[in-house]
Amino acid sequence: MSMFTVNVVARNPKDESLISPPTKVLVDTGSELTWTWLPKVLLIGINVTPVRKRSFTTATKQVVTRETGYAILSAKGYETVDEVVFAEPGDMALLGVRTLEGFGVMVDNIAHRFVARTTLVASSTHIATPRCSVGLIKNHR
Repeated sequence: MSMFTVNVVARNPKDESLISPPTKVLVDTGSELTWTWLPKVLLIGINVTPVRKRSFTTATKQVVTRETGYAILSAKGYETVDEVVFAEPGDMALLGVRTLEGFGVMVDNIAHRFVARTTLVASSTHIATPRCSVGLIKNHR
């Protein structure tokens, strides 16, 4: 697990001229399927629209409900579109694993930096198909 901070910039995907100032967020690679949490005031400031509410369980096992919406996120030269959580006052600003996957990076736990990685894709010409092995089966008693 590695914990460090980076500056993230959010843009409105419907109007990319609406850009947030850089915001310091915690990168926590020890959590699975974490979302990026940015201050609600920051997201509203660039007219990111909440699209739904989701419930999350915190590290202290408390269940909280927050609005989510879509934003273009950039950090350290990487960029992706992701669903972001409208963090309320007192919530932590967090760069989630979903966003790291979208960036196409892994985290160097020693140097506390992003490292580009190759993304694996399935090719329709290389899809495994079941093979009949009846001819290979021998009678065993």
